[in-house]
Amino acid sequence: MIFALCAALIVAMKSDFERLYQRGGNIFVTEQSRAYLRGAEGLATLALLADWDVDQQQGEAAKDTLEDIWAREEVPYPLDEGGWLSGRLEDLQGRFNLNHLADKAEEGEGKPPYTAAQAQFVRLLLAVTDERLGESEAMAIARSIGDWLDADSQPRFDGAEDDYYAGLTPAYRASNQPMLSVTELRAVKGMSPELYQALEPWVTVWPLQPGPLNIHTAPAMVLRSLGPDDSLRPLGEADALSLVAQRCDSGFADIGEFLNHPALADSKDRMTASQALLDEQTGYFLLRARVEVAGRNQRLYSVLERKNRRVSVLSRATDGRMFLPETGRVETCETL
Repeated sequence: MIFALCAALIVAMKSDFERLYQRGGNIFVTEQSRAYLRGAEGLATLALLADWDVDQQQGEAAKDTLEDIWAREEVPYPLDEGGWLSGRLEDLQGRFNLNHLADKAEEGEGKPPYTAAQAQFVRLLLAVTDERLGESEAMAIARSIGDWLDADSQPRFDGAEDDYYAGLTPAYRASNQPMLSVTELRAVKGMSPELYQALEPWVTVWPLQPGPLNIHTAPAMVLRSLGPDDSLRPLGEADALSLVAQRCDSGFADIGEFLNHPALADSKDRMTASQALLDEQTGYFLLRARVEVAGRNQRLYSVLERKNRRVSVLSRATDGRMFLPETGRVETCETL
């Protein structure tokens, strides 16, 4: 009897020890993976600072392009313990910033009933849906996003504020502040799951105080959002691809040369407001880092701000849905 009891206790203790040992191993692997991912952040910081130094040497001609050191293709690095670490940086100012839509159109005779940012977003919506979405529907979504962002509770024409969302099941309220995640789009009036999926790769919410679009890094789909101030028609797919092709071939010396490209030359004189949304430099980047240790994968998504030769981490997450989807294809000159 005593022997049987002792044997049972030994078996129970062995089982508990094995669980504790496995748990300790899991914790060690997790912490080791996190350390590697933070190391990837450090490497990304070094790349951004090196690029900053090069830009300072170039002076007024400085620009951020897909040929810069930070834009190099993702390459897995083998680890001493086995496994690998990889990461890549993406220009968040190569996407349309949803927080631009908070502003309202100026009223007055001869002024368009929309802002330049609203027009750009509508063109993007039409482009990602192959114009199956009508201009009026797209503008209603743009205004609903504006209501979601602005501080007041007065709905815009075709927009939506608390009164609309309170009638839904479950009920909720408009955020009335800048978006912190692209996923907030799913809560906005008019945003279907299909439309959200089509739009998500081409938009961002960083920086929260939106900056201009970098012409040297914007993908072809985002370039289709460009057009004259008095038109909501998106740029043709062939024209956008021709812009990207020249960018990869010889590049653009400046915004003026970009606008003189045949795809935009006929419209540039009517792009006064739109030009204010264009730039050649970038201050905000997304790091996607991945590590495999002991057969287990972990990911890190970090939003990095580069300003005055200083790189700051604005946000970290392990859930990619907070940022941009993994499309499996990065648009670089090598992949076009």
